[in-house]
Amino acid sequence: MVVVSPELVEAHLDEPELREAYELLESDPAVRAYFRMANVMAVKRMIYNDHGQVHARITAGSALHILSLLLKAGVTPTSVRDGTCDLKDAKLITFLGAYLHDIGNSVHRELHHLHGCYVAARVLDRLLPALYDDVELRIHVRQEVLHCIFAHDEGVQCLSVEAGVVKVADGTDMAGGRARIPYRRGKVDIHSLSALAIKRVEIEEGEQRPVRITVRMDNPAGIFQVEETLCRKIATSGIDDLVEVYVFEDSRLLKVIRM
Repeated sequence: MVVVSPELVEAHLDEPELREAYELLESDPAVRAYFRMANVMAVKRMIYNDHGQVHARITAGSALHILSLLLKAGVTPTSVRDGTCDLKDAKLITFLGAYLHDIGNSVHRELHHLHGCYVAARVLDRLLPALYDDVELRIHVRQEVLHCIFAHDEGVQCLSVEAGVVKVADGTDMAGGRARIPYRRGKVDIHSLSALAIKRVEIEEGEQRPVRITVRMDNPAGIFQVEETLCRKIATSGIDDLVEVYVFEDSRLLKVIRM
């Protein structure tokens, strides 16, 4: 079992390409500026929760861990199945898609999954040559990453396991502290109160399915956050039959969700 946190990503950078990609993104001035603008738009102007670089790290860590559980269960990444990439590339696609999925908020929260594609494309065109000499493979990876970004919106059906993993991972960043920005600024509604009820999110191998997400809360209001955020993402992830969600209020099991 692992706890969803900004530090989780560090545990999954065991391959040189992943480590190099992470360091490239973390140190890139333009990427940092895009994420700062994402929070200017989302947090300061729309009183929304964090969609900056911390959220990027959390989602990337969750995505890599979910992917590891699926691989352990024998699930083949779609890019590997279709012969465009190998397993190493599929891990990189998942990481890059997760890290960059919300970068489009730097333009506007509305249609941010669409804005994210053209913003991220410029980032990828600069950074991928440092990871790939093969131009054709570089394009394959680039387009798979852009699909992850576009398809992370709840209304878009994922067409790859990698995109589905990114979408579900995005939904796991919902513990209480992640909602304190809108709450402190006076936005008291069911969204903020529900998010504040959630104290911890865990990911582990499931009993009946490869991935189990456990949400621990101290108030049943958190159910709203689970159903409106996480479950809506799972529903169009394409890996909905591989994920189960357990919801606890303190030590009491409130709900088991298998879609």
